[in-house]
Amino acid sequence: MNPSRRTFLKRAASLGTAVAGASLVSPLVGSLEAASMVRVLRSDGAVDGGYDPWIEVNPDHLRFNAGEAARATSGRPIMAVVKNNGYGLGLEEVGPTLDQAPEVAGLAVVKVEEAHRLRDAGVRKPVLLMSRATVDEARELVRREVRLAPFSDGDGERLARLANQLQRPVPVHLYLDTGMSRLGMPHHRALPWIEEMATRPELEVEGCFMGFTEDLEYDREQLRRFLEVGREARSRGLSLGHLHAASSRHVTFMPESHLEMVRPGLILFGAQVAGGREADVLELRPALRLRARVLRVERLRPGDSVSYGRNYIAGDQVWVATIPVGHSDGYPREAVDGCRILVGERTYPVIGAVSASHCVVEVGADRTVEQGDVATLMGPDHPDIHPNEISEITGRSVYDVLMHLSPGLPKREWAASVG
Repeated sequence: MNPSRRTFLKRAASLGTAVAGASLVSPLVGSLEAASMVRVLRSDGAVDGGYDPWIEVNPDHLRFNAGEAARATSGRPIMAVVKNNGYGLGLEEVGPTLDQAPEVAGLAVVKVEEAHRLRDAGVRKPVLLMSRATVDEARELVRREVRLAPFSDGDGERLARLANQLQRPVPVHLYLDTGMSRLGMPHHRALPWIEEMATRPELEVEGCFMGFTEDLEYDREQLRRFLEVGREARSRGLSLGHLHAASSRHVTFMPESHLEMVRPGLILFGAQVAGGREADVLELRPALRLRARVLRVERLRPGDSVSYGRNYIAGDQVWVATIPVGHSDGYPREAVDGCRILVGERTYPVIGAVSASHCVVEVGADRTVEQGDVATLMGPDHPDIHPNEISEITGRSVYDVLMHLSPGLPKREWAASVG
């Protein structure tokens, strides 16, 4: 992408953020309990800030989780994976925060544009692109101090030409394939390739990495292959920089994979990998809230139904509340299978069907919810709305629960203590 187009996109994003910010409440302060009960009504009965949903990002929790990842790995430096829009929280929100965390040595993404967005957001630490870039893209990335991840035959010559054009060495992390068969130089023919890459004066090898299948038994074989290649390369006097392999799952379940650097993503945002809560290795704090204001409160008569398909039919008189968040915002359709939403100090069950833009909760026989109340669909405020709880109820991976949040949702920072 040329600089003028990137500048245009950056300015457009800034304008969009400013416009969106004008329609939101002022930053939430105080305790989590107090923040959960916010309702701001104007004298004309309207809600100050409107009803559109938003995401709140907690930088304190991001920093806390980075500290936990470092503690669990005996202080290894962290290459923080912030791919796919910062796991749904927003690159511009999470990038600068993790950039300032002392435990974080760099940040990693898988798309060229995300590397540029991190730099545009002010990230100063190394950024690693764990994918391939065209020659023109690579030229601009190297100018912006983004590390490349070569994995193909011919990459050495290609990057050497680029280094000569720029009159500077190209920093790289060599990407090996030890059994994932997705990206990387296959391990069984990697040594001659590594030797070519590591002996080129135009390249600066800062690291060497691999990706796991997350089948833990096979992962041990993958790690054995990776370490075998690394030992042989180093025995030949080749510099590999930091060896890194451990994702969030392996930070939790496979300490022998921590090596010289770790590369977690999910746990930095406060969600546990499957089985992680039972493992009791990390104390994590979800770093986001998904929120909106109650749009409508109404009492149903016996026989009245809710939403598409009439999956819920009232047996008695009951109050229900409509919340303007749906599956187009990333809230799972399967939430009707047992998810609950926090309004005030209570959680209420999702009923009917989650439509593109709305969901409905059953309030009960008493009207304990009002139009304009803040509803929290996901966050740390109650066990019922923890991302892992939503994952378990809906049968979706917790990665999906976070990453499928709409990038168009406005982002806000909350003020809440970690303790």
